[in-house]
Amino acid sequence: MARRGKYSRDEIRNMALDAAEAIVAAEGYAGLSARKVAAAIGYTVGTLYLVFENRNSLVLRINGRTLDRLHEHLMTAISSASAKKDAETTLITLARAYIGHAERETPLWNMLFEYTTAQGDVMPDWYRRKLEHVFSHVEAALRPLVGDEAETGRAARVLWAGVHGICTLKIRQRLDLSGGQSDEEMATMLIKTFLRGLRDR
Repeated sequence: MARRGKYSRDEIRNMALDAAEAIVAAEGYAGLSARKVAAAIGYTVGTLYLVFENRNSLVLRINGRTLDRLHEHLMTAISSASAKKDAETTLITLARAYIGHAERETPLWNMLFEYTTAQGDVMPDWYRRKLEHVFSHVEAALRPLVGDEAETGRAARVLWAGVHGICTLKIRQRLDLSGGQSDEEMATMLIKTFLRGLRDR
């Protein structure tokens, strides 16, 4: 068992998050436990809970790192995309990047949606900001077509709910339900149809 004084609180936190991510990547969210994380870093469960308030806090921090990586991946995708920055091109690029990232980090991506807070719990502000960062790319593409800020936010979430559904079919290997279309074809059709609806209002 490692000595408590060997690492700082922040170092233990990062070690624990790295270990927890490795456990989720190997075993899925169901395989995650404080005992496994503590054992992986050579500390007691009690020490782990001096760094994280509880298991929910640990899971939120893991999910926060997943959202950060997703945000960075989406930023990279649109910054390296075609110079033609119209809404359709940007949104199709984002959809492809989102689905590709979910395929590469499936267990951690799944945990974003498998984890639910206890009834009455409120997501912390720092976590909400990370969610908003992900949606900000979609909102930026839609804003010139929608205008109103609140409606832009709603439109972005409605559209991305559809992209997420296509992504889930891909991850669950249920694209057989799509009538023979690929995930890319489905996402492209969804985005084009959604944008046409916005323009024809």
